[in-house]
Amino acid sequence: MNIRECLKSDAKAICDIYNYYIEHTVVTFEEEPVSEAIIFQRIKYYTKEYPWLVIENSNCDVVGYAYAAKWAERSAYKKTTEITVYLDHAESGKGYGSELYRAMLSTLSSSGVHVVVAAIALPNKASVKLHESFGFSKVAHFKEVGRKFNSWVDVGYWQIILTNE
Repeated sequence: MNIRECLKSDAKAICDIYNYYIEHTVVTFEEEPVSEAIIFQRIKYYTKEYPWLVIENSNCDVVGYAYAAKWAERSAYKKTTEITVYLDHAESGKGYGSELYRAMLSTLSSSGVHVVVAAIALPNKASVKLHESFGFSKVAHFKEVGRKFNSWVDVGYWQIILTNE
């Protein structure tokens, strides 16, 4: 298991991981598969200001990724980020998500981020358990804010305060 900064050459593996969730789950509210070029552009955009990490298995295959993004536009939110994690669905339950979160939260904390927010499409017991195991607390629950696969989907928000400043 190896965690490293995302490279632009990781776009294909990330695209494959993400498209599974688009096509088969409500975890993401995107409804159409994305291309490798779109993922490449997202990596380029987000890594200008925020970390994007990948985790590799023992064969050096990318089996998951996590990234941080601006939570809201106004300047007073500059110390708050939103975090996202996706794992290859065939690799879930092997501890990759926990390792990615541990590395990402450490990176964010040392870069001066004060609050990390996570949006979770509900129900999603595994994601809730992961976030709460790291000290995230549920702070909001929006009912039926998304519609995917002809069903309404709730979204919960969890947050953790990283610094005491």
